Order: sequence, then structure tokens, then C-alpha cells
Amino acid sequence: MMRTHQCDAIVIGGGFFGCCLALHIRRTRNAKVVVVERELEPMQRASYSNQARVHAGYHYPRSILTGLRSQVNFPRFSEQWADCIDDEFEAYYAVARQFSNVTAVQFRLFCERIGAPLEPAPESVKRLFSTSLVEDVFRVTEYAFDSTKLKDRMLREMEQAGVEIRFETEALVVGRSEVGGLSVLCRTNDGELGLTAGSVFNCTYARTNRLLRASDLPLVPLKHELTEVALVKVPEELENRAVTLMCGPFFGIMPFPARGLHSLYHVRYTLHGVWHDADPDQYRDPYEVLERSQRESRYKHMVKDAERYLPCMVDCEYEDSLWEVRTVLPMSEYDDSRPILYVEDCGLEGLTCILGAKIDNIYDMIDFVQQPC
Repeated sequence: MMRTHQCDAIVIGGGFFGCCLALHIRRTRNAKVVVVERELEPMQRASYSNQARVHAGYHYPRSILTGLRSQVNFPRFSEQWADCIDDEFEAYYAVARQFSNVTAVQFRLFCERIGAPLEPAPESVKRLFSTSLVEDVFRVTEYAFDSTKLKDRMLREMEQAGVEIRFETEALVVGRSEVGGLSVLCRTNDGELGLTAGSVFNCTYARTNRLLRASDLPLVPLKHELTEVALVKVPEELENRAVTLMCGPFFGIMPFPARGLHSLYHVRYTLHGVWHDADPDQYRDPYEVLERSQRESRYKHMVKDAERYLPCMVDCEYEDSLWEVRTVLPMSEYDDSRPILYVEDCGLEGLTCILGAKIDNIYDMIDFVQQPC
């Protein structure tokens, strides 16, 4: 016989967004909240396998709104999660002379418009770059987050707040409950579990449409990217530094606090595949695509191209790669924006689908949740 469990709200997905949402609902509404997570721990997928950048807006000169929102959210995130942040490094943005979508002048004006502080890089840093390929270099204020510390703190706060989280539990189908509200059928190691609640929040990121398709609900238009972020030991010149080369087919290198290494991504070589969710009959589960991928690292291509702009990169030492599916809205293909997806009554009254493209989107999500119905 299937077990059943009644609650006020169900959050499907125990990533950073799902956990923050569950905490917010519990604290503001005193609701009984259950988080459903298929992994052994929270924040093991996209919340971990990324570049760990706390965005302050510099990354988005083609989307003034994304830059502004990041600049607003950056201090808020940095203060709230200060014990989970590495701010003990220097951050630099360089602008390429060719094939860049912005010039150095345009980048400086963009930062002024969104209120993002920057200053010329010291000459000792500028000398690290190829002057024939790099137009200018700026020092900026940007941090990295430690996903392991975030996870540990999140678990403590959820336990203290009384949020129930069910690990190794996979949501299969959502539908209307016979007793009112919505029901979610789950698979656990002990068999099937039925959950019922007035509100269900789908925070499964890359798998947003998997739940919708299984429930015979319309899909949300999404773009998926199979990605590789390399983890490296950097040369002495780059220790305690982050570098982002703007703004086209270029690269970024950031401290990755959870491993004590640096992450390296390259716009051209990080991508190993791209597909869209459109036709339900052609749907592919992103996790299955990832699991079946060959995972042949393109690190050598990444670092070889980076060396042209930053010659000391030749001394990088490869350690590992993070493989994940990155999911964005199709509109982001045109302006590189990173808006949050927040769809209420997504095929069913009471079902909300949420997808955040970067970690500071968490406050945009909370703003949506707090809006009156």
C-alpha cells in the first residue's frame, strides 16, 4: 500500500533555490514544507558544478537589466552568506581587441550605468596580458562562493526551521488531489510515496520539463547546454586572482573554494552539446544525456586559447572537470540575459515552476513569491 503524507507546500528539488524557497515559505507562512530531493544530499548538481561566481553585473554588458539586478543583489547575497564566501582575491576583467562584443570604453560606460565599481588594473597585472590581443584590463569587485559551506549551512538552517527534506526521493508525477490541492507521486528506496499539498514548486532546474511531460502538462521553452568546467592549479601569477576575458568566445578563471582550486571555462570549448525543449515527443531527459555523454575533456583547447591572451596560463595544471547541464531561457541566446523563470499555475492551479540562471537570482525569486496573488 502506498504511503501518503499531507503538508502545506511541496518543493521539488533540493538545490540552492529549492532549499532557500522552502526556508522562506516556512519562516514567513509558518507552513509545513516538504522538500523532495533525488540525491543523497542537497545542492549536489548545478548548485555545485558551476564556476562559483557571485555575480556583481560585470558579466552582462549586453543586458543592462541583468547587470543592474546583479549589482543590486550582490551586496545582499554577500552579507547574508558572508561565511560561505571567498572575497580574499583580486578580480580582473580584460577586454579583447578583436571579436569582442564590447570595447573597453563601452565596458567602462556599462559599469558606470549599473553602478558597478571598477578601476584600471595595476601595471604589474596588465603586463601579464598580451598587449596585441588585449585592449585594457580593469580591477573589479567580485567574489566566489563555497558550495560545500553553503550546503552545510543550509542543512543547519532547514533543520532549525523545521523544514522536512526527503533525500533519495524522486518526484514522478504531479496532478490534482482527490481531497483538494495537488498530489505528487514519488519513488523512494522503500517504494512509492504520495504527497499532497495546496502548493507545489517545481525547482528541478534542468529537469523542469521532465516532471511536466510525465504529468501531461505543457512544456516550458528551455535551452540546455552540456558543459564542462575544468578545475586547475594556477601558476603563481594567478594565485588569489580571478580573470575574465570579455566579451565573446573567451574564457574565465575563478577561485573554486570548495576544492581549493580554480575553475576554468571557455565560451567555445566548455559547451559539449546544445538542445531545446519544444516538442514533448522529442523530449530528452537532461540527466540521461549527461550520463550517456563521453565526457572527453577539452581542457587542452581551453588553456591553449587562454595562453594567447594570458601567457602564464601555460603553467596551469589540470586536476579534474565538472560536468553538468546548464539550462537557460531561449531569449538569453540573443542578449546574454539571465532572467529568472517564475511561472505560476504552470498547467495546474497551484503548481509553480522556478528556474534561476545564477545564484543571485535567489532574491528575484523571493520577490516573486512575496507578491500578492
